[in-house]
Amino acid sequence: MTKNNAAIDNRRARYEYHILESLEAGLVLTGTEVKSVREGGASLSEAYARFRDGEAWLMAMHIAPYKHGSFSNAEPTRPRKLLLHKAEIVRLQSRVAEKGLTVVPLRLYFTRGLAKVQLGLARGKKFWDKRAAVARRDSEREIAAHVRRS
Repeated sequence: MTKNNAAIDNRRARYEYHILESLEAGLVLTGTEVKSVREGGASLSEAYARFRDGEAWLMAMHIAPYKHGSFSNAEPTRPRKLLLHKAEIVRLQSRVAEKGLTVVPLRLYFTRGLAKVQLGLARGKKFWDKRAAVARRDSEREIAAHVRRS
């Protein structure tokens, strides 16, 4: 069963990175890729953005081949062009040139029938940052459980 408002979240990105800012970009997809994404057949967990020749590209995003497609199915991890204004590309490119910053997709969704990607400018977390986040989440969960029981 297809969902018209299919949204794929990249939960791993928020665990692996500190998100400094986010922005929305369009995404160039083929017809069978759109159908597969609407069925939830996409994964953003390994994806990242690259800049080449003044253009932004989304690399390593996996979109499963559409079940009912044939020769028209595209390669699952092919680079996909991001649709951004030139000024946004230049600004992101200059920020990525800073040490330790990267652009990762946070969410893939449809707006008025168009595929959109929420991109995040991110700095990688250290091991102890991840461990502290897990400890904080566990303690919040325990507190919430205790409040429910009381």
